[in-house]
Amino acid sequence: MFFRRPRKRALRIYFATDIHGSDRCFRKFLAAAESYDADALVLGGDIAGKGLVPIHSQNGTLSARVRGELVSVPRDEEDRLRAEINRLGFYSILTDQKEVERMESEPSYLVHAFERAIIEQIEGWCNLAEERLAPKVRCIITPGNDDPKAIDPVLKAAPRIESPEAEICDLGPVVMASCGDVTPTPWNTEREYPEEELAHRLEAILDGAPAGSKVVVNFHCPPYGSGLDFAAELDPQLRPVIRGGRPSIIPVGSKAVRDVIKRYQPVTGLHGHIHESKGAQKIGSTMCLNPGSDYAADVLRGAIVDFAEDGSYIDFLFTTG
Repeated sequence: MFFRRPRKRALRIYFATDIHGSDRCFRKFLAAAESYDADALVLGGDIAGKGLVPIHSQNGTLSARVRGELVSVPRDEEDRLRAEINRLGFYSILTDQKEVERMESEPSYLVHAFERAIIEQIEGWCNLAEERLAPKVRCIITPGNDDPKAIDPVLKAAPRIESPEAEICDLGPVVMASCGDVTPTPWNTEREYPEEELAHRLEAILDGAPAGSKVVVNFHCPPYGSGLDFAAELDPQLRPVIRGGRPSIIPVGSKAVRDVIKRYQPVTGLHGHIHESKGAQKIGSTMCLNPGSDYAADVLRGAIVDFAEDGSYIDFLFTTG
């Protein structure tokens, strides 16, 4: 009787995605390096929060709209109020009524204030990574469709962070190809492209991989119909479509991503974008993973992925923490 010798692990990636501005989740992401003995941390997009919440200070009281309701707390509860707003995926700023009115009347002013809040948080996160990570741990952060392009130079400039968006990144036994672009969504974000154009963009990245190399794709958008891309169908008013008394659930991933994976057959696909569609699915020989996202509950979902010395995929494990 013959037994196959277990393949020796040469690289462990910890992958998470879609934390949407959650400070708690980012701190857990950094802690994952030690907790799971990871060689490389990969944060695969949609790192920015979803909006800006003004906090109005008056007569020792702080007021803000949280979950659509006006909430007022004493001034000494500022940290708790800000933490609750952040947990929902939003940023908060202390302001007065005059500035609130300006934000409501000048969309460009609101956009600028929102982007400034995103950049300030990301700069703080980059500093935190430099402070907390061991020198041997790679920390890779790439954008997703919900991330404004204004963050790209911030990530590129951070000395402790790598951000190889639309590039090939050498991780030793494998190389990683990253792309945060997605197909059109109802929210019309900055990194959306029709299927045909997205296909060309993905091909251009993958064609840059060294011949014969084992490739991991870090594509924010999951492949269409893979089981990693199921979400509620929405009507033109962005309300869930009900069929047979139940919400209609449909695939919303990219056919271009699916077709590129079929043709290039990377060893592993790391995906996100669809928070509620945690899962693993093989497309040909490629193991595709979406760890999902539950940032609003202060929960970081991730995936540990191991690779052998020859770049072949060994195994994965979903994590929750």
